[in-house]
Amino acid sequence: MSNNEKENMGRMYTLQDLLTDEFIARIKIGDAEPSLLNAARQYLKDNGVHSGLKQDTKIQDLVSVLPFKEEEEEPISKVN
Repeated sequence: MSNNEKENMGRMYTLQDLLTDEFIARIKIGDAEPSLLNAARQYLKDNGVHSGLKQDTKIQDLVSVLPFKEEEEEPISKVN
């Protein structure tokens, strides 16, 4: 891998970390509108995040603050 490719990879990882940190911060303070929550959900999906994720990753920090439930959980209330 050339130095330029290594620099580009480093920038991409930095950008990913910054984006993850921004999602976490805005969700934690309650400043997350539906579009941001949807973007965070899609970001996790695009990165192949699922329940088997290591517990020590930044992306796991994002997963832990999202207000989404596991698919197998029953809804709190049903609309009739």
